[in-house]
Amino acid sequence: CQPHWQGWEREAMLEKALTPTPPCPWQVYGTVMTINQGNPAAQEVLVDSWPEFKVVLTRPRREVALDDSDLYTNTYTVYYRDIGAYRALLASAGAVNWGQSFRILGNLCPKASGRGSQQLNIYVLSGPNLGSHPTKPSLSPLLDPAMRLSSLDVSHTDLLNETWSFGGNEKSRKYLAILIRHFPSICLLDAAGHPVSWIASYPFGAMGPAYTLHEHRQRGYMAMLGNLLAKRLHALGYPSYGYVDVENYPMQRVQESQGFQCLVPLQRTPSRASLTQ
Repeated sequence: CQPHWQGWEREAMLEKALTPTPPCPWQVYGTVMTINQGNPAAQEVLVDSWPEFKVVLTRPRREVALDDSDLYTNTYTVYYRDIGAYRALLASAGAVNWGQSFRILGNLCPKASGRGSQQLNIYVLSGPNLGSHPTKPSLSPLLDPAMRLSSLDVSHTDLLNETWSFGGNEKSRKYLAILIRHFPSICLLDAAGHPVSWIASYPFGAMGPAYTLHEHRQRGYMAMLGNLLAKRLHALGYPSYGYVDVENYPMQRVQESQGFQCLVPLQRTPSRASLTQ
């Protein structure tokens, strides 16, 4: 298999060839969309052949994937129609940096990870009408008049890093700062201008990370913010979907209350322990 690298003109054609509905994984579609909208996360696309293709693989550019242990930056997405073609592309020279720890999101696929061995299942939630925003209206909670809606700011990075279940280290801090700078987010600020509830989004168009401070829970903030961010992403052309920890039952209930449906786990992602090794 001789991989074919994409230029911006072909990536625009590829976006039209893909659709944000099964069997194409939303991670691949979202990443290709992000590339075509300025590529702030410095991703690139690889296909097994062109214009007829059986595999689409996105990966970070070499100039940003400099840390062999950075599982946040070293994230690939894949869509394949033929498992043999997918395996051949993975085995082709230069397609994947096997000397790094990395993760691949997309189709159910052969285990393909680097040195990180500890993993955690993640649920993928998608809207009932694929590619649409939530169909159930969000009931606006009664807000303190001093509270206001805003987007996250880079000054909030440390707070997100302390509260994210996959955070708590310098690599996650750098990754979260990129999400805040370059991708849609929404938060609720208190009277002092501090976030009390928030949702960011990933380079592949998914919602998350999300969190509400303990003293502000059970007030409907997360449902409201999730609905607003899903509509914002949908307006940009992204499908409405997100990730929720399999043990985060409150967040799963919030998503389901908004009309999202839980699919079987589509991929595995490293646990916090392996990320800090």
